[in-house]
Amino acid sequence: MSVRVINIILGSIMAIAIVLSFAATRDFSKPHYEVMPDMYHSPAYHAFEQNENTDNGRTLRPPAEGSIPRGMLPFEYVLTEEDALRAGAELINPKAPDDMNSLARGATAYAIFCQHCHGASGVGDGMVAKRGFPPPPSLLIEHAIKMKDGQMFHVTTVGQGNMPAHAAQVSRQDRWDIINHIRTLQAVAIREAAKAPPETPQSIEKNSEGAQP
Repeated sequence: MSVRVINIILGSIMAIAIVLSFAATRDFSKPHYEVMPDMYHSPAYHAFEQNENTDNGRTLRPPAEGSIPRGMLPFEYVLTEEDALRAGAELINPKAPDDMNSLARGATAYAIFCQHCHGASGVGDGMVAKRGFPPPPSLLIEHAIKMKDGQMFHVTTVGQGNMPAHAAQVSRQDRWDIINHIRTLQAVAIREAAKAPPETPQSIEKNSEGAQP
């Protein structure tokens, strides 16, 4: 058989296939024919389906002891003053204080999660405090300025006093970014305090001449 005849046969077959593909109608409500369907239908069990292969008859198994969910690092500190100080000594802020991306995200996250109580400048005059809730201590006082990043992260994570834990609302990375933003607020307050003139005792008012004793 010559090459020309083979090409004619193959071309005819292709033309017929194209015509049939356009002529055939497709019913989207029905599945296609399955060729070698062995791998199409998995014998896997659903999470809450009964399973005769396990000791308790359940498919869903508890996680192995000591396992950590993906993306969730352990936080081995509790709500005590001792653990707050320990966190301050052991936890290091992974974000550089001059990281512009961290500062930008920290300002956004602070406005979302913190500003309603702590206020835009951090003095504790947020809208919640103005509406009667006990105002939080200022973030610009000496105690807060000297607080280490790790201790501040501990407070943000597990709470302190009237402040509840924010670990469920604020991601781990956002908490570090918020701390960097708070440091910028504190730096501004320190610069403003340095520019202010020193306070002087109020002068004692003298009785004007002719005043009656």
